[in-house]
Amino acid sequence: MQLKQAEKIAVLTALVKARLASLPGCHDWDHTLRVVHNARHLAKAEGADAVVVECGALLHDVGRAEELTEAGKSKTCHAALGAEMAPAILAEAGFTNAEFVAHVVECVRAHRYRRREGAAPASLEAKVVYDADKLDSIGVVGIGRAFHFAGRIGARLHNTEEEATASKSYSREDTAYREFLVKLRHVPERMLTAEGRRLAQERHRRMLRFFADFAEECAGPE
Repeated sequence: MQLKQAEKIAVLTALVKARLASLPGCHDWDHTLRVVHNARHLAKAEGADAVVVECGALLHDVGRAEELTEAGKSKTCHAALGAEMAPAILAEAGFTNAEFVAHVVECVRAHRYRRREGAAPASLEAKVVYDADKLDSIGVVGIGRAFHFAGRIGARLHNTEEEATASKSYSREDTAYREFLVKLRHVPERMLTAEGRRLAQERHRRMLRFFADFAEECAGPE
């Protein structure tokens, strides 16, 4: 018996949730669920195919577990691996139309901030999934994720701009503030949809306010 669209999405959701359940908090199921919520909003605002976007958002991080291993940190691109894995997962959920699957695969392959050659989002749906993922990396949620990651690697709570920018990834100086300086503050200018840019600007303002207040409190009263 052929499953209905909503039933296929429910199966796909369960498959992805099970795969991501044990990942660290920065890229676990909660992250994917937030990206799905962002993607639904952007798809509606931009007039994108809602089902392609939903599936692309659900699958965007399925290759993340392999990238997070010690062996995979320098060798594995989770976007490229996820694109390879997506057809089989979609088929297990009942999605078999080749054109549809290829469209979703593009969304997965092209969602990464640090793009590889040939992986820039081309379709509207891929741009929506890209923006949905980027929105979760900035604003208050993005700050929370940055502190979560810094805590995992044993970084300091805060440092100066000079200390942060002169340091390397995965060092003690790889603070949440460093993540803001080297990546997060540049995200809004790389958004690809009108609604994504609008939301990103507001989240950017929240980050600016937070880090200004944070630096002031860390410095202490005069």
